[in-house]
Amino acid sequence: MKIRLIHYFASQHKKMDFKNIRNITGSFSSKSIKGDFTGGLTAAIIALPMGLAFGLQSGLGPQAGLYTAIILALLASIVAGTKTLISDPTGPMTIVAATIIAEAGFNGVGKIPVVIILSFALGGIFQIMFGLIKVAQYVKYISYPVLSGFMGGIGVIIILTQWHTFLGGERPGGIIDIILDLHTPIIEYHWSSIILGSLTLVFIYFIPKISKKIPAGLLSLIIGTLISFTFKKEWGWHWDYSTIGEIPSDLPQIVLPFSEFLNISFSEFSIAVVSGLTLAGLGTIDTLLTSVVADNLTKTKHNGNRELIGQGIGNFVAALFGGLPGAGSTTGTVANINSNGKTNMSGIFKAMFLLIVLVGLGPLLKDVPKPVLSALLISVGIGIIDFKGMKKLFSLKNSDSLVLLLVVVLTVFVDLLVAVGIGMVLSSFFFMQRMGELVDQQSKSGDINEIEKKLKIPESIKNRIMVYELDGPLFYGFSDQFKEQAEAIIGKDAVIINMSQVPYIDASGTYVLEEVIKNFKDKKVEVILVGVKDHIFKQFEEFKVIPNTLAEEKAYNSVRAGLKYLKFQLEEKK
Repeated sequence: MKIRLIHYFASQHKKMDFKNIRNITGSFSSKSIKGDFTGGLTAAIIALPMGLAFGLQSGLGPQAGLYTAIILALLASIVAGTKTLISDPTGPMTIVAATIIAEAGFNGVGKIPVVIILSFALGGIFQIMFGLIKVAQYVKYISYPVLSGFMGGIGVIIILTQWHTFLGGERPGGIIDIILDLHTPIIEYHWSSIILGSLTLVFIYFIPKISKKIPAGLLSLIIGTLISFTFKKEWGWHWDYSTIGEIPSDLPQIVLPFSEFLNISFSEFSIAVVSGLTLAGLGTIDTLLTSVVADNLTKTKHNGNRELIGQGIGNFVAALFGGLPGAGSTTGTVANINSNGKTNMSGIFKAMFLLIVLVGLGPLLKDVPKPVLSALLISVGIGIIDFKGMKKLFSLKNSDSLVLLLVVVLTVFVDLLVAVGIGMVLSSFFFMQRMGELVDQQSKSGDINEIEKKLKIPESIKNRIMVYELDGPLFYGFSDQFKEQAEAIIGKDAVIINMSQVPYIDASGTYVLEEVIKNFKDKKVEVILVGVKDHIFKQFEEFKVIPNTLAEEKAYNSVRAGLKYLKFQLEEKK
C-alpha cells in the first residue's frame, strides 16, 4: 500500500545488527539493576508453578519444565533481542511437545528416547536459522482472525487435557478420546481432587481482586498443597489424589551422549525434522507476539531476528539437558515489566532464582497435588482464549468469522501449523475476493473523489497539523508499516487521517488504527478521520472503535467538514 505523508518529519532509527550486541555487564546500569532484580524475582515466582505444571502435562516430568525455565531464560536473555522478554515453557509449545512425547511412546519413566531429544534440539536449530534468514519480518502477514482462532484452539486443548487430572481420573490418549470420555471422571469422582482443584481455581481468580501484587499462582499452589495434607487415605478411595512425586534436586545434566544421535534411523530422523519445524514455527509466532506486547508496554522496538536466534540457542541447549521447548511468555514478560524490569538482566536474575529453588527446595515439591497443577493450567487455558476478539469476530458473520471458526477446529482436532497455514490461505483468498468486488463497484460508480484531490489547509493552522493520505486497502499486510510511520510523528497538535482512497479495512487494520489513535490521544494530539466510506464507518461501529476510542463527531465522510471541525478546535486552543 502506498502512503503519502504531507509534512513528514521522521526520526531515523539505527538498525540493530550483530556488531551492536552488548555484553552482559554493559547491558544494565546502577539505575536499572534494582528494577531488574525485582522483575526477575517476580517472573521466577510466576514461572515456578507454571514450569512444574507444564512439565507434568508434557509427560517428561515436572523437572523438565523447571530446566527450561532456567536454561532458556538464561540464554535467550543473554542474546536479548527483546530487552524485557521472559522465556518459559508455554501452553502452545507444551501441547506440541506432549504430542511428540506421546507418539514416541514415552511414559515418563526411564531414559528419554533419542527421537524426542532430537526433535526438541532441531526445533532450536531451526529457530536459529529462522533468525539468520530474517523470518521475523513475515510474521506480520498472519491475520488477526487466524491468531485469535489459533490461541483459542490452544486454550481449548489445555482445558480438555487437564479435565481428567483436575477431577482425579486418568487421562485417555488423544483429544477425541478425551471428549468421548469426559463423563468418566464425573461418575468415578474423587472428592479430594474436586475440592483441591476447585479451591485452587477460586484462589487464582480471587487473590488478584485483593491485590495484584500478590503472586496468585504461587500462593494458590502453596494453599492447595497445605489443604491436601488434611485429607486421610482411610476416608476411602474417593479421597485419594496423586502428587507430582520426586523431583531431582541436582543441577541439570546432559541426558544423552552425543554418540546416540548417530545411531538414529532415517524414519526417526524424518519424524524429528517435521516435529522440529513445527516447534520452531510455533515458537517463532509465540515469541514474537510476546515481543510486540513488550514493545507496547515499554515503548521500545525489539529485534525479532536476534530474539529468534536467542530462543533457538536456549531451546537447543535445554533439549540436551532434558528440558521442554519454550518461548517468550506473555505472563512472565508483563509481570517483569510491571515490576520495573528494564533490561535483559531481569531474565538472567529470574533463571538464577529458579536454579536456587531447584537445588534447595526440590525435595519439598514432591507433595504438590496434580489437581492443583491442573487448576493452574486450566486458568492458563482460559487466559489464552481471546474471548473479546472472538466475540467481535463471530458477531460480524463474515469471512473473518469463518476463518476464525475453521482455525479453532483445525487447531483442536488436526494440527497447529496446519490450522495456521489453512487460515492464512483462506484469509488471503477472502481478501483478494473482497478487493475484486470493491474495484468492480468503484469502476461502475466513477471517480467520486475528484473534488477532494487536493486538500486546502488554512494558513492559520497549516504548520500545526500532519496529514496522512492513505491510498489503498488497510489490511494485515500493511498494518505494521502504518503503525511505525504513525509513531514517527512528533511536534504536531493534530493529525488528519485521510481515508478517501481506502476501499476496505480488515480486522487487523481496524485494531492497528485503533491503537494508533490511542497513542496519539496519549500524546495529547487531536485526531480526526476524513473521507471515511459508509461501510468502513459501520465496521468501526461494530468493532466499537466509534465511539469508544474515537468520538463520532471526529470521523467524516466529507474532507471539508472534517477540516472545518479541526480548524475550529485548533483556533480555540490558541
